[in-house]
Amino acid sequence: MNGVNSFFEQFGAVSTLAGKAVKSLFTTRFDFGAFVYQIEQLGVRSLGIGAATAVFVGIVMAIQFAFSLEKFGAKDTVGRIVGLSEVRELAPSLTALVVGSRIAAGMAAELGSMAVTEQIDAIRALGADPIRKLVVPRVLAGIVVMPLITCFALVLGVGSACAVSKISFGVPAPFFLSSALDSITMADLTSGIGKTPFFGFIIAILGCHYGMNTYGGTEGVGRSTTTAVVVVSIAVLIADALLTQIFLSL
Repeated sequence: MNGVNSFFEQFGAVSTLAGKAVKSLFTTRFDFGAFVYQIEQLGVRSLGIGAATAVFVGIVMAIQFAFSLEKFGAKDTVGRIVGLSEVRELAPSLTALVVGSRIAAGMAAELGSMAVTEQIDAIRALGADPIRKLVVPRVLAGIVVMPLITCFALVLGVGSACAVSKISFGVPAPFFLSSALDSITMADLTSGIGKTPFFGFIIAILGCHYGMNTYGGTEGVGRSTTTAVVVVSIAVLIADALLTQIFLSL
């Protein structure tokens, strides 16, 4: 029962923070400089881990599918399967899980350190709004960078799968790419990439929530960071299931 109460308390607190962030965006002056800084922090510095994830997932997908399909003489269809898998699920979902965990951990650690050293209270004491100053730029940056990183991961994933299919299984690269592109429709692209702004919002708002509600010194910062990563991972998976159903039913 305590677990249920805690869940609804946290859900209510996150919803309240999200509402305040949206309201602050439209009712206060937008800090463009902080937004650009967060784009660099969340986006540019996440390209490495996003690229590594995309490349190795593409390699594994190509090997698994080509090896299995080769037994039935259908290895030429590996491009279609990999293309659809990457666009619909692998690129958006795995990028959100891996990159999102990094983003949420960074936000929770940074804001948690500010909370335990009373810097957030100092912002309030000076008459400034910590939500406008700290939360809004991070949330907007998360919404913007997740689609961009996902598109980057999609290109790398398909490219690495194409290279492995050519080298290990003799599937011509032009045929692989043309079959992958022919199998992808606008609905598939919308279903995959369209989910990523929602992922970015969820990741950022949860990272900010756990960071700003940190207490207990350095131990509390570690606790908030760990909790943020776990909750973000679960939230992304739940959101992925719901959004996939919604987009495919449109």
